[in-house]
Amino acid sequence: MGADRRRFLAYFSSLGLTSTLFPGVLWARLQNGGTPQITKEMLRDAAAVAGLTFSDRDLDDMLEGMNQHRTVYERLRAVHLDNGVAPPLYFNPVVPGARIDRTRRPFRAAKPPRVVRPQNLEEAAFWPVTALAELIRTRQATSVELTEMYLARLQRHNPTLRCLVTLTDARARQQARDADREIAAGRYRGPLHGIPWGAKDLIAVKGYPTTWGAAPFKARLIDADATVVSRIDEAGGVLIAKLATGELAMDDIWFGGQTMNPWDRSMGSQGSSAGPGSATAAGLVGFSIGTETLGSILTPAAICGVTGLRPTFARVSRAGVMTASWSLDKVGPMCRSVEDCALVLAAIQGPDGKDLTVQDVPFNWDATREVKSLRVGYLKRAFVDTRQTAQTDANDAAALAALRRLGVSLVEVDLPEHAWLSPRDIQFSEMNAALKDPYQTQPAALIRQDRLKRLHAMRLFPASDYLDANRIRLLLMQDFARLMSEVDVYVVPFDYADYTPNPVADAHTAAANLAGLPSIAVPHGFDEKGHPTSLTFVGRVFGETEMLALAKAYQDETGWHLKHPNL
Repeated sequence: MGADRRRFLAYFSSLGLTSTLFPGVLWARLQNGGTPQITKEMLRDAAAVAGLTFSDRDLDDMLEGMNQHRTVYERLRAVHLDNGVAPPLYFNPVVPGARIDRTRRPFRAAKPPRVVRPQNLEEAAFWPVTALAELIRTRQATSVELTEMYLARLQRHNPTLRCLVTLTDARARQQARDADREIAAGRYRGPLHGIPWGAKDLIAVKGYPTTWGAAPFKARLIDADATVVSRIDEAGGVLIAKLATGELAMDDIWFGGQTMNPWDRSMGSQGSSAGPGSATAAGLVGFSIGTETLGSILTPAAICGVTGLRPTFARVSRAGVMTASWSLDKVGPMCRSVEDCALVLAAIQGPDGKDLTVQDVPFNWDATREVKSLRVGYLKRAFVDTRQTAQTDANDAAALAALRRLGVSLVEVDLPEHAWLSPRDIQFSEMNAALKDPYQTQPAALIRQDRLKRLHAMRLFPASDYLDANRIRLLLMQDFARLMSEVDVYVVPFDYADYTPNPVADAHTAAANLAGLPSIAVPHGFDEKGHPTSLTFVGRVFGETEMLALAKAYQDETGWHLKHPNL
């Protein structure tokens, strides 16, 4: 078994080597050495790159098979694979033996607030969806009026925030007119009807560029709407903008520059959902849709002081959305309140027959749920062992005190045993394949060469190690399942003191993403410099209902989500 495994590792690691990455190793020698045959010395060098050693006898055993299979791999590499082609291997966040509640219950939203149209409609720019919806439902404002107001704000503030890639103004104006006609005729679709929103520019919208934040794709059109766009269309939403994403979903830097934080326009808004975070915080859209692989919803939500929901993996379809990692990518709303996130999630969740990872598990939102009966935990190490600043520590303590005022008893929880697993071993292996075309065919036109080097390096990550990382991932998922058998929800601080994350909370974010758990980041104060700080609520797999109920109760108790930057 040991010799066979070593041969397999060497077999894999000798493939995928390019002259641009590791001159002198196997593939480079084949291309530049003038010989069509793999030699023992080439195998030895390739094994060394992968950190492996073999005896002369092992190398002799490998040679014949390697030379016979070279043409097979050359043929595989000659096939063009679009980013939207997923492997027929689907990650499932549900561990063996887990029971998922699939009973459908009535959807119970909170009682709508009573609203009065302000004399200057722009005063409503920072209102949550629930309040904007009441303006429209009660016909105190039209969708066209809200749409024009937000379009104007986007154009006015984008030069300093750089959160906008493309205005979808023609589409938006038509949708707004249609919404007003339907509402006037008594065909009100619900709380998203007529509400202007923005989509992260990884999300395809027919007729408009989908750039992925990368210069080579500035004018690239994808002739389809992503499922999330179609579903918000069905709910009556009005898409007004494609919002900035870091290049190829990496941080907040794209071909238009760096997306900035409305609270401090000298600092970036962080995370690849930087545009949705910035635009929502600045009151430039009613709500937005972002994506997360390892923190790209939670991080900009925390830094920009908005409410960002990362749903359970397999809750929302990614069809029509750029793939960074097939087993890690999630799509979720970024809003101004928990209730807003629940309303948007209800519209976008569920199977579509395209993203086959998505499971048919009902989202039974009940805004009236009593939270005193919930078992609530807190990640003590993140609150105690990694002190940030005096003010962030005070914010964390105040958040725990607010939860206790709600009548819940807090139970200490800890990081799972296998939380040391690096998600990069899985993410970069998948990203290397998913984004093969842009980073191999057009590297000179891309900005983030430092990130591309890391992707290139993962071309030598052995397939068996990738599989073993996923097997350890199952152990991590089982760790979380045991933790969630003791609590329904738990909380973690998401403080970024001077934009440096709490290290325990950061490790937790990575681990929870690997396990596919849902999380929501909500504002919980400000630091000494006036930057927002945040608290994350974490639920069990497909446990958004309990998680959001507690987060909403916390927001209703504290009111931090009602604060907004002065632009």
